[in-house]
Amino acid sequence: MKGVHRDNVDEVETLIFDTLDILAKEGFESEMIEAAVNTIEFHLREKNTGSFPRGLAVMLGVLNTWLHDGDPFSHLKYEKPLNALKTNLAGEERVFENLIERYFINNPHRVTVILEPDTELPQREEAQEREQLAEIRKQKSQEDLKMVMQKAQQLKELQETPDSPEALATLPMLQLSDLDKKIKHIPLEVIQEGKTKILYHDLLTDGIIYLDVGFNLHTLPQELLPYMPLFSTALTQIGTETEDFVKLSQRIGRKTGGVLASPLILPMRNSQKSTAWLFLRGKATTDKGDDLLDIMRDILLTIKLDNPERFMQLLLREKAGEESNIVSYGSATVATRLQARFHEASWANEQMNGISYLFFLRQLVKDVKDDWQSVLAKLEEIRRIVFNQNGMISNITLDEANWQKFQPKLAHLFTDMPTHPVNIAEWKCGMLPKYEGLTAPATVNYVCKGANLYDFGYKRHGSVSVILNHLRSTWLWEKIRVQGGAYGTFCNFGDLSGVLTYTSYHDPNLLKTLDAYDKSGQFLRELDLSNDDLTKNIIGVIGSMDGYQLPDGKGRTSMIRHLVGNTEEHIQQIRDEVLTTTIEDFKRFADALDYVKQEGCVVILSSKENIEALNERSNDWLEVTKVL
Repeated sequence: MKGVHRDNVDEVETLIFDTLDILAKEGFESEMIEAAVNTIEFHLREKNTGSFPRGLAVMLGVLNTWLHDGDPFSHLKYEKPLNALKTNLAGEERVFENLIERYFINNPHRVTVILEPDTELPQREEAQEREQLAEIRKQKSQEDLKMVMQKAQQLKELQETPDSPEALATLPMLQLSDLDKKIKHIPLEVIQEGKTKILYHDLLTDGIIYLDVGFNLHTLPQELLPYMPLFSTALTQIGTETEDFVKLSQRIGRKTGGVLASPLILPMRNSQKSTAWLFLRGKATTDKGDDLLDIMRDILLTIKLDNPERFMQLLLREKAGEESNIVSYGSATVATRLQARFHEASWANEQMNGISYLFFLRQLVKDVKDDWQSVLAKLEEIRRIVFNQNGMISNITLDEANWQKFQPKLAHLFTDMPTHPVNIAEWKCGMLPKYEGLTAPATVNYVCKGANLYDFGYKRHGSVSVILNHLRSTWLWEKIRVQGGAYGTFCNFGDLSGVLTYTSYHDPNLLKTLDAYDKSGQFLRELDLSNDDLTKNIIGVIGSMDGYQLPDGKGRTSMIRHLVGNTEEHIQQIRDEVLTTTIEDFKRFADALDYVKQEGCVVILSSKENIEALNERSNDWLEVTKVL
């Protein structure tokens, strides 16, 4: 539990065990049990491992029991225990109540862990470390200190010395001839159903319907954009006119494999404009297709937004999550903030998942407390504007036979939606400082620098992925990770937005890291790249392009390509360019990196003390924004 006051810890513990005691005595609602069992069963049958290969996941899973002399296949044989559980529940056996009594209430082996914030801890630890080092130094002779320095120099030389060609030759590797020259085709049929566009993918899904229903967010005035993440969450977690959020959640669990809503905003190819959508996404077995559509219809048409208590719960949870992520995902924080300067899509995403969004949430907490009706009016306005049959889009992944049965039912969902004219709103991206320091109680730094290469005149070419792959794993890795001591470093290029960003992760340095970024162009010019190294980088890029995908992932990938304007011909061209990358491409790209050196923006997330010290040395170079 987050945000519990220290004085209330004992009360929380009492509440937990009082609740467990009530559940053990009174039991669970039948709908809750049905939802839990169906959710687990759907998960077991679908075995959706996302981009991680399903076969590899199964192989790793057998180790859970095999390593302890158990049956390696026991967790794959779920049918028998699942049916046994269903039989016991059907016989009204107190399955879960007995488990609660045995393993929670009557189990004395428990612990309570309390984490309390201490803003002075980093300073005390640093002072303690300095004292320890000073004491160690006093105990060392000059000869000992000289030896330490020699070992440090030897380590530096080892870090900077590349592996010999003879050592590298012992590693087995693929050849370019082993790679597929053609992209993987994803079937796509574009169907116009009344006023709604359907993107249909004829793929075998093992009897599961994967359905996305989208609404155009470009109809929203830009001041309402920051409400979208919370509005999306509320769609499935605030309840409808006939069901509170608990009953709705149970119904989703009983009838489907999950229903969620989320905004999707991406740059469009060859444009400074974005494609922006709110998607309601769901999946269900084909025999529960009607239930899935009924749930979606109720969410879209009968959501009950006038619930300030529940909305505040969602809001506080969202705010706590954003504040926790600032430092935990610091590299994403600075990259999101920097990219917002260059493209409409990146700016919009920062409004909904960045520093600007966190500031918005803090103000929204006050607004909900002081003037709920005004907040409710904005939420209702979003619903009125966005839920419009005109401009809807639907993405569905399903085999042809089941699609023929499901399509007429889906058409009824479209016709039930309100209809009114589509008015596209103009979004004007706000200005951010070129050099910005974000302050938070962090013991390490996150350093980001980037620029829009299309402004420089760079033309997108597949070789950029190969070049950056090599840059990340050699120059940046050596200078920032190995020698600099950072946990990691990234260098990414958005081929749709044109923005190249360098980012470091858990970095003890600031200016040294920026200096390494700025010397990347020089590194490419002086690069002596062997054919084997070039081949390795090409293979690495092709591997990422051919990432493992299950049917739902393929359908979503095809939808995104359609929305941003990436045709299969364009994707094939990029693949061809990757496969034919040369050392000359590396040399030419150095000019683009020099542009980032000269014109790039900088965002740094660090402690207040570090930012102030840097500004003292650099004439208030960074404009400071206090985050935490």
